[in-house]
Amino acid sequence: MKKLLLFSIISFLTISMVYSQQNAREIPLYEGKIPNEVPGPDEEKGEMSGDIYVVRKVRKPTLTVYLPAKEKANGTAVVILPGGGYGIVASRHEGVDVAKKFNEQGIAAFVVKYRLPDAKVTSNPEITPLQDAQQALTIVRKRAKEWDINPARVGIMGFSAGGHLASTVGTHFNNVVAPAAGKVSVRPDFMLLIYPVISGDPAIAHQGSFNNLLGKGASVEKIKEYSNEQQVTAQTPPTFLLHASDDNVVKSANSIVFYQALMQNKVPAELHIYQNGGHGFGLNNKTTQDYWFDRCTNWLSSNGLLKAN
Repeated sequence: MKKLLLFSIISFLTISMVYSQQNAREIPLYEGKIPNEVPGPDEEKGEMSGDIYVVRKVRKPTLTVYLPAKEKANGTAVVILPGGGYGIVASRHEGVDVAKKFNEQGIAAFVVKYRLPDAKVTSNPEITPLQDAQQALTIVRKRAKEWDINPARVGIMGFSAGGHLASTVGTHFNNVVAPAAGKVSVRPDFMLLIYPVISGDPAIAHQGSFNNLLGKGASVEKIKEYSNEQQVTAQTPPTFLLHASDDNVVKSANSIVFYQALMQNKVPAELHIYQNGGHGFGLNNKTTQDYWFDRCTNWLSSNGLLKAN
């Protein structure tokens, strides 16, 4: 009996691992020429930096597809933008791990390995991350039927500087820079912003992210353009925000000012700020027994995004 039980467990785990491996499929963001590409060697490198896995010098942006089991799929999708200060892409703990958790909820997830604002890679560093993020959103909507997705239930998620990129997608959607967009909307249906960089206000800005994106000495007008709390309108998508009070890398005021702007424009929103947690904790804030991903899925549920199509 014990042998049978052990065999069953091993079989289940093996099937789960195989399913997980088959479930993840990486595809190029662009067919043919990559927009704004500056010719040069492919120096992309993935490596451990401390205890996190990061990707550097992205030249060929990709979208990794994670689909839930068909019997669980509810039609909602999330495009995930890992953080990294616009200098790296923290693709595992702020990407892959999160995508798998969404699959458990019946949500399709897509991790973007986006190009960074590097003049060696792109002739237009400022718009390149936005271009890749919009392209990812466009691909998901265009292939929605194939992936059992409701194209009206596609959201964007970002961590840290990826949160700045996600909030840029959600506030700059009238500036269409994705070549594949055509008539497909690049406005996300909802946003999930996790310890996001938001503002260029010197009092609260993560200066490294803004310097990497816009260059040092960017004009006041340009900094305002990418201070996304100043770009919120009534058309900004409903938003879930998460931060920690003791975040000394990206101040929690970033989430607060964005939330206040959403409230001023009567955009549905929810803000969670933990007392502790610091920055970059991914799925696991070890300072609390509360699991923030549950707060996130509760918010999705309350907005009708976990109901089957």
